[in-house]
Amino acid sequence: GPHQGGKLRQGTACLSTLPGVSAGNGCGHTLLTPHSGTLSSKNYPGTYPNHTMCCWRLQAPPGSSLLLAFGDVDLEPSEHCAHSSLLLADPQTGTAYGPYCRNSVPSAPLLVTNSSTVTVLFNSTSHRSGRGLLVSYATSQHPGMGGSIPWGSPDPSLTMCFSVYCPAGCKDIHGDIWGNPSQGYRDTSVLCKAAVHAGVIADELGGQVTLSREKGITVYESAFANGLLSKRGSLSEKRLVFHKVCCLLSPACDDVLEVVTFNASSWWHEVDVLGQDRAWVAERAALSTNGHSWAAEPGAEAAWLELDLGTRRNVTGIITKGSSEQHDYYVTSYHVSSSRDGKNWRPYRGSSGQEDKVFEGNADSQGEVSNAFIPPIIARYIR
Repeated sequence: GPHQGGKLRQGTACLSTLPGVSAGNGCGHTLLTPHSGTLSSKNYPGTYPNHTMCCWRLQAPPGSSLLLAFGDVDLEPSEHCAHSSLLLADPQTGTAYGPYCRNSVPSAPLLVTNSSTVTVLFNSTSHRSGRGLLVSYATSQHPGMGGSIPWGSPDPSLTMCFSVYCPAGCKDIHGDIWGNPSQGYRDTSVLCKAAVHAGVIADELGGQVTLSREKGITVYESAFANGLLSKRGSLSEKRLVFHKVCCLLSPACDDVLEVVTFNASSWWHEVDVLGQDRAWVAERAALSTNGHSWAAEPGAEAAWLELDLGTRRNVTGIITKGSSEQHDYYVTSYHVSSSRDGKNWRPYRGSSGQEDKVFEGNADSQGEVSNAFIPPIIARYIR
């Protein structure tokens, strides 16, 4: 079991820091929220640096306790983990877990604490090897995190529908995904990273995901979605298919919404070298349109395209594509705003709610790029 009652002297440098922050020169990819998060050492999964430290202070809401999942603890071995170590401490009770290194690893992949505050301290001296560490946490309101280690593949014994909790911060962890939201993902894909790509959770929030293991397919096609590029993959025995809860209740939730009217700030009236006219009007923005698309007037600033859905609808995402018709045109990034009456507009801020979200668009005129709205937009007009 975990070593308890250890001294907290090493952790004191971090005890004064604010909840949900990290401090030190050894901190790698980190995303900490009150309900879940992911943290790693610098350069993970490459070798962590010499003479470095990082201290993370995890703070759950009052009345809840923290669960920690050890995705990877690979620190160079030394006696009593003296050279490189991971130490967890509960400053409220004085309990310590660890120190851990390669020859003294956690006895179980999931540590259930009785505390709402945990300090995670990583330090190193001189060393030659070791990937470092990858740890995630969630609060006791999300015990499903134990159903599957968030970064790996699901347990092969699991069949059909099951649910796991994915912590915030999975988008930028190391590991590959193969497939796309419509066909599913190769079963060797990093599960929670695939969930972000599929648009069933927002990376900055994490959340519960429901998925099924189904028969594998011959080829998994690559796609860019929600800021992530998946790989093209070969045949697998099983594949992972994510389900939005509403789709379990109503198969119609992933239908393409009908646009009653397209409107735009301006449009390009092109006259080609032969003197022929072409109008790049707003109606040509529908995804299935053959030929050229909509384009704003050249040089126009703050151009926008507006969709009228006819009535108030629940909008869960958007798919964009460029125009390859004679011109290699595409939009690389965009904002979204919505309106219920066509007069008062609200910018989309996503799950963080702090600033207007910038969506990653296309990198060429050929491929389709999808972005999920988490939470969904409820509106008649989208701009």
